[in-house]
Amino acid sequence: MTVTVSATLAVNEALAEKRRQGVRVLPLGFGEAGLPVHPVMRDRLSAGNGANAYGPVAGSPALREAAAGYWERRGLPTDPDLVIAGPGSKPLLYSLLLEIGGDTAIAAPSWVSYAAQSRLLGQNPLLVPTATGQGGVPQPDLLHAAVTAAREQGRTVNAVIVTVPDNPTGTVADAETVRRLADVARELDLVIISDEIYRDLVHLDAEGRESAVVRSPAEYAPERTVISSGLSKNLALGGWRIGVLRLPDSAIGHRLRGGLLGVASEIWSSPAAPVQEAAAHAFAEPAALVDHIDRSRRLHGIVARAVADTFTRAGAKVAAPNAAFYLYPDFEPVRERLGALHGITTGPELTGLLLERYGMGVLPAVEFGESPDTLRMRVATSLLYGDSEERRYAALAAHDPLALPWIRAHLDRLAEVLGGLLDEGAEHATTVIPVRREVARSAQ
Repeated sequence: MTVTVSATLAVNEALAEKRRQGVRVLPLGFGEAGLPVHPVMRDRLSAGNGANAYGPVAGSPALREAAAGYWERRGLPTDPDLVIAGPGSKPLLYSLLLEIGGDTAIAAPSWVSYAAQSRLLGQNPLLVPTATGQGGVPQPDLLHAAVTAAREQGRTVNAVIVTVPDNPTGTVADAETVRRLADVARELDLVIISDEIYRDLVHLDAEGRESAVVRSPAEYAPERTVISSGLSKNLALGGWRIGVLRLPDSAIGHRLRGGLLGVASEIWSSPAAPVQEAAAHAFAEPAALVDHIDRSRRLHGIVARAVADTFTRAGAKVAAPNAAFYLYPDFEPVRERLGALHGITTGPELTGLLLERYGMGVLPAVEFGESPDTLRMRVATSLLYGDSEERRYAALAAHDPLALPWIRAHLDRLAEVLGGLLDEGAEHATTVIPVRREVARSAQ
């Protein structure tokens, strides 16, 4: 099959090209944490630079023990022998889908790579809608119906992927939804793949209280839940490429472990040794890093809420974000106006216009498994914190980050763009041609 560049990477490159052309851009498309590397992590990586041996395929004992402790502190006792490390959560997830086999049920909307990886493996992903505010977890009743129907048609469906907290909506599914999902998975004998890369980024309010409680499916179906995590979001270490899997202590987990290690041994051999040494320190959660993460999730929450408010004032419908740095505004309430002013009837037409006319990079809902007609879009807010390390540190430290001139300028520009988009006096465009995926991606 033809493989194109991931949509999230593609929009980032499209915005970079706009910058080279001198266009003022609004970078709201790329899901990078947008924060500097903590000095402790720099020092740890530097101290490990003499580690040049391949090491165990599953990852170093120190890293696996530290990751086990991380989950233990979250109420999930973990055997270090059932932890597998890899060069980022993406290859780990791909290897897991390969080892499980069969088709996979995936939330709609959900992160772009789940369905893409499934298709790369020759699978036919089963997209199951989520409920508003319950992003990342397929509606349990719909999951049961969809898997049952698929099996009656002769398909093999072996797994379901959930994301808690969620990308693209920035919401956290409640305990009842996760529990019901776990019950359905047990009844239908599905492996649950729980992507918890954003677990540590639940927003904090002014009093330091969390805006939501993360409940892992492993609490309700421990024998069949595999958890994926890493350091790319909570510590903004996406470029370091380190991820971990927690396998269940069950027949399912032990079977998967053998297959995963076989795949890993033939693809990446072992994660980079210096990064593993630094990651072991991070998963031990020293006080300095916990404080850094708390500052980051406070910042993410303040800015995400401000961006959500801006979309709401413009007429979009937005589920309140309570984790990570995403929101998922819906322009259905202004569909008629968009059609009258710009001839827009689809999500790609809307996001294409925002990119070409206003330099605003966002991703249409179709990239996340929804219909092209849907006027929802994924908005990532974390690249608004500043374009230099100095500004990003200032954003982390600020009592009121919205008062920082560069963040305020982005928010003002967003209000200006959305106002212009829906202004009755805006220039009419009889036909809107969406930026084609293959063009946008080949431009990377």
